[in-house]
Amino acid sequence: MILVTGGAGFIGANFVLDWLAQSDEAVLNLDKLTYAGNPENLLSLQGDSRYLFVQGDIGDAALVAQLLARYQPRAVLNFAAESHVDRSIHGPEDFIQTNVVGTMRLLQSVRAYWQGLAEGPRAAFRFLHVSTDEVYGSLSPDDPAFTETHKIEPNSPYSASKAASDHLVRAWHHTYGLPVLTTNCSNNYGPLHFPEKLIPLIIVNALAGKPLPIYGDGLQVRDWLYVKDHCSAIRRVLQSGRVGETYNVGGCNEKPNIEIVHTVCTLLDELRPKGDGSSYKTQIAYVQDRPGHDRRYAIDASKIERELGWMPAETFETGIRKTVHWYLDHQAWVTNVQSGAYREWVKANYAERA
Repeated sequence: MILVTGGAGFIGANFVLDWLAQSDEAVLNLDKLTYAGNPENLLSLQGDSRYLFVQGDIGDAALVAQLLARYQPRAVLNFAAESHVDRSIHGPEDFIQTNVVGTMRLLQSVRAYWQGLAEGPRAAFRFLHVSTDEVYGSLSPDDPAFTETHKIEPNSPYSASKAASDHLVRAWHHTYGLPVLTTNCSNNYGPLHFPEKLIPLIIVNALAGKPLPIYGDGLQVRDWLYVKDHCSAIRRVLQSGRVGETYNVGGCNEKPNIEIVHTVCTLLDELRPKGDGSSYKTQIAYVQDRPGHDRRYAIDASKIERELGWMPAETFETGIRKTVHWYLDHQAWVTNVQSGAYREWVKANYAERA
């Protein structure tokens, strides 16, 4: 069995679904179910004996210790995090509490469990920490892409909290010997993405006839990674990554935000044309830029390719088409995740507790 934290969120849920589609090894999913943790993402697993969901906080040391002792996982994969930059600007405390304090408490619980294992399971055990390229800060247009040795220079409360968690994971390895792995990924996109992030927000707003808000001039550059490619990279790092190492995971798709929006609008024009024949691009609205907005992120993923043989399977063109199709086919999901009453019903009727 593996223990996944934050497995009801966007990346975590995709990972759990992909894992159980390719393996019979059981998954224990621990998720606090904050606004972005949606158990509906995993309703297809209800009744599956390989899957157990527990609602809880990674910072609850007693609960985590109980779960580790009861289920004896061979690995812990930490997806649990507050992750929205705008929310961190307006309310940083939740980010410090979850991403820093929560990670520290999780590491403490896992270390105690790992130290009590027999020699064989102890040697095989892994703690994999999922992080972000935003810890590296911002690049100018001509700078080389982030490598794993790039200086850590976070510029938002969110990225600072994730950088702190990365440092804690490294420290627990070097101080206590905990066998850790860290991945730093670029911007993910794909199915099950909560509609506050750029791509799902543009799709949802476009279909609703609302403005498509673009920060500043829209020329902020990001590397875009299809979420299922990210999941495959995590599986590969868990399987064969070198203990104590960090692996950057990127999609090899550097694009400015405005180009992303134009691409989504063009696909919607093709797949769900407006009744009046106009393009969804007419709904684009430039808004005041975000404070401290990083200008460019870019990932050098040559290490994971060189050492572990991983490369993304999707181009941006194939991945974004799949993503737009998914949202068009799952508009009820969007309505449900935006409905607080429905989310509370799902939580009450689906959450199992140890």
